Amino acid sequence: MSAFRILPIAEEHIPGVHRCVDEVARERLYLAMLEGPPPEQSREFVLGQIRANAPHFVALVDSEVVGWCDVIAKPRATLAHSGTLGMGVLAAHRGRGIGKALMERTLAGARNRGFTRVELTVRTDNERAQRLYENVGFKLEGTCRNHMRIDGKYYDSHLMAILFE
Repeated sequence: MSAFRILPIAEEHIPGVHRCVDEVARERLYLAMLEGPPPEQSREFVLGQIRANAPHFVALVDSEVVGWCDVIAKPRATLAHSGTLGMGVLAAHRGRGIGKALMERTLAGARNRGFTRVELTVRTDNERAQRLYENVGFKLEGTCRNHMRIDGKYYDSHLMAILFE
């Protein structure tokens, strides 16, 4: 396989990110959505992230977007120091260090932007992702019971966070 590159998201990456989000969501295992949002909604979200200079990065293999990672700022003044991390890597590209590289670059961007807390939720049955998050410094803060419901079945999620001192 070709080497990967981690880059700040740009407008040209929007179709690839939309495709990635949709593909990972349709696996019904990792994201809090079952399919990607409509293309125009994805476009508006990414353009908003770019305008805000948000920590949002993509992984490219050749010119193909194979993963993304972002931190979305909390919307309240009392929570402005914190954000929520979202990420995904296409199945065919997992296990190559792409997720870790994306997270490290995105967390560095979040810290540089003044975030002092980044949090995420991860399904309790997604042990691989939990190990990745722990490896980059996230700590377990609690369990969200019946956090997701997919095809009538409930799934618990862990709330994890990393603090920058």
